[in-house]
Parts: sequence; structure tokens; C-alpha cells
Amino acid sequence: MHTFFKFLGFLFTVLFTLGAVVQYNDPDAFLWIIIYAIAALISLLFTLDKIGYILPMILGILGLIGFTYLYPSDFQGFDLNDGDIKTVELGREAFGLLIIALVLLLFAFRIKKASKI
Repeated sequence: MHTFFKFLGFLFTVLFTLGAVVQYNDPDAFLWIIIYAIAALISLLFTLDKIGYILPMILGILGLIGFTYLYPSDFQGFDLNDGDIKTVELGREAFGLLIIALVLLLFAFRIKKASKI
């Protein structure tokens, strides 16, 4: 695998692990710790070249669906001073899923492309 993608996989392993750690004070912490931990695990497996493209593809698509479902109709930004706490929280969660989805889909496409070479 190309060095850039190994670095990217390692970077997102670290970032998603940190994302899981900072969820401890979230109202639904357990759910989000699991989501970020799974994203970190997939990133690690991608870095180590130990995963096929199907699982990241499925999880990436589920992340896009989750983003669409959670995205608030009246998005007010990410800062609690910008609006209603519930709307801001939903926006943060939605965009977290979007980041996870885009990264996992990138990994899936890279694995698929690398398998054709």
C-alpha cells in the first residue's frame, strides 16, 4: 500500500481513538464511543492491510445514512453559543458521522483499487 495511505490510516486511527475517548461526557456516550472505536479499528486494519473493501464500504454507507438522519433541519453551527444545545449536539453528531463515512469510503475505494493492480 502506498505510504501516504498508510499514514492516513494511522492518522485516522489516532483521531478516531481520541474521538472515542472524548465521548465520556456525552449524554449517549456509550453509543458514540462504540461508533468511534469501530472507525478506529477499521482504520487500523486498513493501515495494517488486514481488511477487505466490503466492511468499510458498508459502514461508510451506514455513516452517510446516519448523517442524513441526524442532520438537524435548522442547523445552527457547532458552538453552544450559536443556538439550541440539542440542535448543536445533533449537528456535531451528524458531522462526526459524515467524517467517519467519508474516511471509510475512501479506504474502501483505495482497497478496491489496490486489489485490481
